[in-house]
Order: sequence, then C-alpha cells, then structure tokens
Amino acid sequence: MNKRNLKIIAGAAILFLICSTGWQIGACERANVELREDMHDMASQLGPRIGYGNGLSDEGFRNEVIRKASKYDIHLAPEQVTVVRNGEGFQATMYLAADYTIPINLPGFSFRLHFNPQSGTKPD
Repeated sequence: MNKRNLKIIAGAAILFLICSTGWQIGACERANVELREDMHDMASQLGPRIGYGNGLSDEGFRNEVIRKASKYDIHLAPEQVTVVRNGEGFQATMYLAADYTIPINLPGFSFRLHFNPQSGTKPD
C-alpha cells in the first residue's frame, strides 16, 4: 500500500467521523427545537384562559411534554420537566421547561450534549 492510498483512506475516515458527528449533533439540535416549539404551543393554548374547558393539571402537562419528547427520541423522566402556572383567566401564564442530556457516540469517543428547552421566560 503506498502513501497516496493511505492518505485517501485516512482522509475518508476523518470525513466519515466529521459527517457522523455533525449528523448526530444536528439530529439532537433539531429534536430540541421541535420539542421547544411543542412546549411553546402547549404553554400558549388559550382555551383554559377564556373558560373553555378546564385544561390539564400540572401532572397532565408534564406527561404531555414527556409524550411529545418521546416522538423525537428524547427520553424524559417526570423530574426533568418543570411546569409553572401563574394567574387566572386572560392573565394566566404557563411556563414549561425540560432539562436533559443526550450522548453522542463516536468510535472510541463519546460526549454528552446538554439541552434545556423552555416555552418562554420563567415567571418570577
């Protein structure tokens, strides 16, 4: 095997590692964005604010966040999801957040990415 072939093989291996890492990180980032958008939509639902239906309990919202996260292959435990409600009627606000890490596995090396999607600004 000559040097040229060795360089081609090494270059292909490095390119594969870069693409694999980029693919895994990109997939995790996209799932995080999708979950954050779902949480924002859940927190801004107007029905309970105007008296149309009583909405979900905090536990119900927590379970709904966990269910939506599982659609994106994000595995959450109930203690990783925060639900905060403030006010009533038109003044009602809701804050949803999750806190999780996802492992990125490469040949001979792995690391974890930390995510903290939120539905908006946490109330005081």
